[in-house]
Amino acid sequence: MVCKVITSAIIGLDAHKVEVEVDTVNSLPSISIVGLADTAINEARERVRSAIKNSEYTFPRGKVVINLAPADIKKEGTNYDLPIAIGILIEEGLISQENIEGWGFLGELSLDGHLRKTNGILPLVQGLKDFGVKKVIIPKENAVEASFAADIEIYPAEHLIDVINNFVETPLVQIKSKLEDYLSEINDDDFLFDFKNVKGQQKAKKALEIAAAGGHNMLMTGSPGSGKTLMAKCFQSILPPLTPQEAIELTRIYSIAGLLSEKEPLVTKRPFRTVHHTASAVGIIGGGASPKPGEITLAHRGVLFLDEMIEFPRNVLEVLRQPLEDGEISISRVKNSVKYPASFILLGAMNPCPCGFLGDSEKHCTCSEYQIQKYKSRLSGPILDRIDLIIDVPRLTADELTNTKIDGDSSNVIRKRVINARKIQYERYKNEKILTNSELNSKLISKYCPLDKTSTEILKTASIKYQLSGRKYDRILKLARTIADLDNSKDIQSKHITQALQYRI
Repeated sequence: MVCKVITSAIIGLDAHKVEVEVDTVNSLPSISIVGLADTAINEARERVRSAIKNSEYTFPRGKVVINLAPADIKKEGTNYDLPIAIGILIEEGLISQENIEGWGFLGELSLDGHLRKTNGILPLVQGLKDFGVKKVIIPKENAVEASFAADIEIYPAEHLIDVINNFVETPLVQIKSKLEDYLSEINDDDFLFDFKNVKGQQKAKKALEIAAAGGHNMLMTGSPGSGKTLMAKCFQSILPPLTPQEAIELTRIYSIAGLLSEKEPLVTKRPFRTVHHTASAVGIIGGGASPKPGEITLAHRGVLFLDEMIEFPRNVLEVLRQPLEDGEISISRVKNSVKYPASFILLGAMNPCPCGFLGDSEKHCTCSEYQIQKYKSRLSGPILDRIDLIIDVPRLTADELTNTKIDGDSSNVIRKRVINARKIQYERYKNEKILTNSELNSKLISKYCPLDKTSTEILKTASIKYQLSGRKYDRILKLARTIADLDNSKDIQSKHITQALQYRI
C-alpha cells in the first residue's frame, strides 16, 4: 500500500504543498527518489537509511520508491528527510497512515537520527497552515522561528525516535508562540552610530531625515572625508521601528536565505545592506539557476547603501531600474519565474570626479573636463531619474572639525519626527495598500498631492527651465508631500515645493 506524508517546498518566497509518497517493491534492495528532486534530496537516501538503522528500526528489504508530488515542481533542500523517513516507517508498520492525518513534517536527519536545523522553516510552516495542516513536527533548533507562525500547532523534536514515539506512547510537547516576546524588541533603539556625533553637514542631515520619513532614494556627492559614509551608517538609527507584519515578512526572507541566527530568530531592525562595487548583478538582484534572494530583497523595508556608487559597473546599476520603480524584482528562468519584494531605500555616495576634489574649497581638482564628463556618465539618466534627493556634501571647515560640542539633533530626536511623519502617511494610505509617499503612483499623486496656484506656477517654471521628465516631476511632488508631513502641514505649500526643488535640481 502506498502511504502519503505531507510536507512543503519553497519556490521564491511562496510555499507549495508536497506529498511524499512511499511504496515498497519486491526487488533488489535500493532506494529510488523521483519527482524533480535536487542533489541534496537524492543524497537523502543514505541519510535516511542510516538514521533509521541507527535508531534501531528496520529498513525495508526490497526496493523503496519515493515520489515527491507534484512532479513538475522542482524540490530543493534537506527538509524532506523526515517526511521520507516517516513514510518508510509507515510502510514497515511502525505507525499507521491514520495516525498522521492532519500532520506535517519538516527536518533534516543526521546519520544517527537527530534532527538538524532547516532553512526557510517559517515560510514552510506558514505554507502548511494554508494547506489545512493543523500540526507540524520540526527540528528543535527551529522551534523559536517556527513559533512565529500563527494558527498552527508546533511540535519540536530532537530525534527520529521522539517523532515515532509521538504517535505510539510519548506525545511531543507543543511549543507556545514567542512572537509577542520578540516583537517587544522591535522598539530597540540601540545603534552604534548616532547623528549627534556627526559634525556640521546640517543640509545633508535634513535631507537624510526627509529620505527616512518618506522612503526616498538619495545620492550624496562630495570630496573624500566629508562624512558621506558616516552619515549613511547613522541613517539606520533614524528609521522607524518595524511593524509586526514587516518583521514577519523580513524574517521569512532571511530564513530562506539562511541568514537567521539562533540568538536572533526574528528580524527586529530594518536592514542596512552595504554592497561592494565588485558585486555582480546576480548578487544584487538575486537569481541563479535556482533563483535566490539578492541584496535588494535582503534590503526590503530597509536600506541598500552603495558606497562609491559610481564605481559600480554600469550594467550592474542598470538592473536596479525595475525594482526602484516597482518595489519588486521578477526573475525568469526556463523552468520557473519568481518574484521577490524589493521595496528599499537606495542610499548612494560618490566623489564628484576621479580625483575627488571637484568644487573642493581647499584642494584643487586635477581632472580634465573630458575625465569629469566620462566619470559622471557612468550614472545614466534613467537611474538619476529614480533618485529623489541629490545633495552636495562639502568639506568640513576648520571650525566644524575642532568643534567638540554636539552639533545638531541626536538620532533619537530626528527619529521621533520621522516616526510622526510615517504615522501621518500610514493613516492617509491605510486603504491604498502602500506605506510611504515614495510608493505613490500617478493616480495617487493626483489624489494626495494637490497644489495651490502659487505652487503650480513655481513647479511649471522649474519644469520649463530644467526640462523635467514626467518621472522627475512626480518625484518632486512626492518629495514635497514628505516635507509637508514633517512640517505637520495637511496641504503642500509653495515653501515645500521650493525645498523639494533644491534637493532635486
